[in-house]
Amino acid sequence: MKILKNPSFSELNSVLKRPTDTQAATRRETVSGLLEEVRREGDRAVRRLSERFDGYAPEAFETDISAFETAEKNLPEELKSAIRLAYNNICTFHEQQREPEISVETMPGVVCSRRSVPIDRVGLYIPGGTAPLFSTVLMLGVPAQLAGCAEIILCTPPQADGQVHPAVLFCAQLCGIRRVFRIGGVQAIGAMAYGTETVPVVWKIFGPGNSWVTAAKQLISLDGVAIDLPAGPSEVCVVADESAQAAFVAADLLSQAEHGADSQVLLITTSATLAEQVSLELTQQLADLPRRTVAEQALENSTVVVVNHLREAMELSNRYAPEHLILQVENPEQWAALVRNAGSVFLGHYTPESAGDYASGTNHTLPTGGYARMYAGVSLDSFMKKITFQTIDRSGLGQIGPAIVAMARAEGLEAHARAVTLRLEDDSRQ
Repeated sequence: MKILKNPSFSELNSVLKRPTDTQAATRRETVSGLLEEVRREGDRAVRRLSERFDGYAPEAFETDISAFETAEKNLPEELKSAIRLAYNNICTFHEQQREPEISVETMPGVVCSRRSVPIDRVGLYIPGGTAPLFSTVLMLGVPAQLAGCAEIILCTPPQADGQVHPAVLFCAQLCGIRRVFRIGGVQAIGAMAYGTETVPVVWKIFGPGNSWVTAAKQLISLDGVAIDLPAGPSEVCVVADESAQAAFVAADLLSQAEHGADSQVLLITTSATLAEQVSLELTQQLADLPRRTVAEQALENSTVVVVNHLREAMELSNRYAPEHLILQVENPEQWAALVRNAGSVFLGHYTPESAGDYASGTNHTLPTGGYARMYAGVSLDSFMKKITFQTIDRSGLGQIGPAIVAMARAEGLEAHARAVTLRLEDDSRQ
């Protein structure tokens, strides 16, 4: 990692800038064509694209119900216990996000209320790639389950043997998901967005993926299908002072760097000594890291910034708006009060980012690429919509009506005004 000490304004702009995707336009055009194939041909296109991109296209996309029992039987007990612990913690935290219905009398005779209602049909996308992200099943499945979504389907690429990884099925079963489809990539997003002969259409799609999946999600959102949030390469920003342990900091940086060569890691510290120590630790810890090559590529595009004060560090972090922010500083709660832009924040020396990725209870589906400036991560709210209600009695309409009429006529909307005046002139219900 490059080390910059008290960088200039132009150097900082370079550090805080995300990598430019030079293939975005070409990829978008290709993905648009693939989605159109799925929309037009349904299962036939999904099967053809699965064979082309995944090298396997099962006759039946949907996983047989017996596979859930087999998965639970074959999964190691230690892993099942770990998954159950994570499931319980995620449930506990997300259940507390439930909002009661609110009802407010804005003026005598005028009552406004708001109620949370689940989205009926949702689709979850779980990437396969080099490893099945079964933890993401919990992160998306738990809030969908708690929200009470009537239909939850899951798409994920099959393994080399054509089956869904047993841990994915075990997590799905815990979350009450029984419809799992062996479909990955753009074709999975298209199938859920437009529906096929076997895959039901959904109203909102959740889940991370590579740049192709991300492009597909963005495109189907233009066709009236909602998506969770814009997602890109994983990233972390660690803010550390002289109290931080270099080994801990290096481990946190590598935990994101190993996600992919395009992952970004950023260390902002008030200690030049710590910066040098972390650099040495990275070299040592990389030596036996199974995904060393991937992590090294990510570190090549990552930076350490040395600043004079933690207040300056926090301002830089807010400008960067990281997906994950780790505060390895003294009195982290004090500095957490300055956080304005971040997906999820990890406070103190013993709170690794991987805790949030798996089992602490918070959600790991978070905004990347600076979108934390205006987006929140997935929560119970992501699977619900807020519906407002209003009840006005005759006396209430008498009080609010003249204002409605005046405003409607000022906008040239006489029918709006008449909907009020006709009621006020009606004596039949007095």
